[in-house]
Amino acid sequence: QVQLVESGGGLVQAGGSLRLSCAASGRTVNNYAMGWFRQAPGKEREFVCAISGSGLRTYYAESVKGRFTISRDNAKNTVYLEMNSLKIEDTAVYYCAGHRGGSYYFTVSYDYWGQGTQVTVSS
Repeated sequence: QVQLVESGGGLVQAGGSLRLSCAASGRTVNNYAMGWFRQAPGKEREFVCAISGSGLRTYYAESVKGRFTISRDNAKNTVYLEMNSLKIEDTAVYYCAGHRGGSYYFTVSYDYWGQGTQVTVSS
């Protein structure tokens, strides 16, 4: 069993930046693709970005492309999400997840999840 714990969420002004971390424990996540999803109140959980096990390939939702950057440090068993030029509509609980196979863009393709960290963007 792999346990994922997100951290780094908080309150930030629109236009600002924030970096989220997802630390894995219990098992290594090396060679597993990882993704970030987010869920706002009253909304479905949506894909944000994903990264291959090696870190060589990345994928982004159109809504965050050019603003967010996913990266990983396998030596530290950690995945990161750097968020820049934040908008009010980025406000959500952000989750990291381990990929099991299939399309990176859907929640059903992931078999383990963190508890989430709240990101609130204010004007």
